[in-house]
Amino acid sequence: MLQSAGVVCDVVIADVDEESIKAAMISESDCVEAADVATVLAAEKALSIANANPGCYVIGSDQVLALGRRMFSKAKTMDEARETLDILRGRTHELVSAVAIARNNEIIWHAVDTAVMTMRHFTNEYLDTYLSEAGPNALNAVGCYEIEGMGVHLFSKVEGDYFTVLGMPLLPLLEQLRHFAVVKS
Repeated sequence: MLQSAGVVCDVVIADVDEESIKAAMISESDCVEAADVATVLAAEKALSIANANPGCYVIGSDQVLALGRRMFSKAKTMDEARETLDILRGRTHELVSAVAIARNNEIIWHAVDTAVMTMRHFTNEYLDTYLSEAGPNALNAVGCYEIEGMGVHLFSKVEGDYFTVLGMPLLPLLEQLRHFAVVKS
């Protein structure tokens, strides 16, 4: 997303145990919000890279899918993807995306945004077809759909910012990068 927006950056995968962090947050409070989880995960990712890159602006982001109080993780197998999509079918869920900027081992800015996504009712045959066409790409997204591709056919309604759906509140991030003079204003 950043490179498409003309932001010169290096992409580095953060070595953060997302599931352990999420589980710890949930065990501490049974009413933890998806926005809090996404924000902490984005911050942890940014900090993990910032520690090794003093003076650099490091951006971390994360996305959490919430259906009521239940939070979903990325499916590890196609069977898990089928189960997730079956649960979401015909229901409305929230896709919460957070972004954080770290510099010199501290978070200097963060933002979070939520999109409300309603999946249409679809047949089991359509689910088979979708998963066959999506293939392993279904495992790349927390909801097992890539809305910028065939996944858009799974929805009857999407409310919210497109970039938030893709995984990061990009417009507020770009504004902050201009504020920090990281990108031209």
